[in-house]
Amino acid sequence: MAGKPVLHYFNARGRMESIRWLLAAAGVEFEEKFMTCPEDFEKLKNDGLLMFQQVPMVEMDGMKLVQSRAILNYIATKYNLYGKDIKERLLIDMYTEGVTDLYELLMQLAICPPNEKDAKIALIKDRTKNRYLPAFEKILKSHGQDYLVGNKLSKADILLTELLYYVEEFDASLLADFPLLQALKTRISNLPSVKKFLQPGSQRKPPVTAKMIEEARKIFKF
Repeated sequence: MAGKPVLHYFNARGRMESIRWLLAAAGVEFEEKFMTCPEDFEKLKNDGLLMFQQVPMVEMDGMKLVQSRAILNYIATKYNLYGKDIKERLLIDMYTEGVTDLYELLMQLAICPPNEKDAKIALIKDRTKNRYLPAFEKILKSHGQDYLVGNKLSKADILLTELLYYVEEFDASLLADFPLLQALKTRISNLPSVKKFLQPGSQRKPPVTAKMIEEARKIFKF
């Protein structure tokens, strides 16, 4: 029997958090090896474990998985969270890419120069309220089903729910006009595997702090 997946990253959300969410939602236990200094990162690179000399990296099924989208797609396929056919997979990918677009904007805010922060916040609020959340609300309204694609749980539902938690942290009022998204968030959050992940003491990571940013700068030298 294969061992648990091992996640290599630093102790923060970043590009690994969606992978944590998807594994947790699939009911898969995993271990984490955190980089805490530049030498840890250099060792992974020097040992030839990082194809493109980047993390996230996940050891799973005898492989060293890299590139976030590829890792997510592998997990979704393995645990039947990727639709029943090519058309459903297309929709799941389209929706997931939209989630990623907004997630990237929110991630950028953490490292945004102070003199650009107000403009970035205004942009995020505009894109959230007028572009991304209306699109997802419309999808749910169009078919009246509990899940985004095929009335079955997929990686799109899980990653959208993760995003909705981040939007709520950023500005909870942005969710007020989207009742179907609020209901989806509640529905996914109440799935036993996700509910467990949302409990205190789980491997879910807290909001990014200035200290985390400094640790990341130290490790990755940016």
